[in-house]
Amino acid sequence: MNPNEDDRNPDSQNVAEEGPQTAGDTPEEKERSRYEALYDQFSERVRELYEAGQEKGKEALDKAMEMAREQYSAAGKFSAEQGEAFKKYFRRDLEQAEQEMHTLGHEARERLNPSRLGAGALSSVARLLESAGTALLSLSQKAENALHFKTGEITTAGTLTCTKCGQTVQLKQTAHIPPCPRCNATEFRKGY
Repeated sequence: MNPNEDDRNPDSQNVAEEGPQTAGDTPEEKERSRYEALYDQFSERVRELYEAGQEKGKEALDKAMEMAREQYSAAGKFSAEQGEAFKKYFRRDLEQAEQEMHTLGHEARERLNPSRLGAGALSSVARLLESAGTALLSLSQKAENALHFKTGEITTAGTLTCTKCGQTVQLKQTAHIPPCPRCNATEFRKGY
């Protein structure tokens, strides 16, 4: 078996192996690695600013992203254009996480169906989870159209599936998205 292949899925290819880049990398690879690490730092800064704020919600998250972009841009860590790209990637990754939460909420709703659990506290919990699942479904439907992952963009670790041929690409860490190793297509769906 090719050492780059995931032994659980013969159509899987590992990309961005864990650990730092070696000293023999090209200047372009070093620059890409720097931006991938910077995206992780940016994401962490957004989280810190969001958690420190009084308000919560989409507007507060947008404000935290803009503040992080402004801080990093002013510090010379990236250009305004790169900061906007990071905001776009962050929103996309967040929307993917919401999609995953929707899937979990749907599974919980099915497994905790009141007819299966009987009356009492468990039935109340199931109704609560069903309501949460409905809210998550609404969020995921809004996010669905924005969940396009394309070659050249930066994203966090996870599994990318080519929308053209179904080939999976495993990202072990934050990385630029490569073209599909099988068909060279440039659009993917992401899972974790």
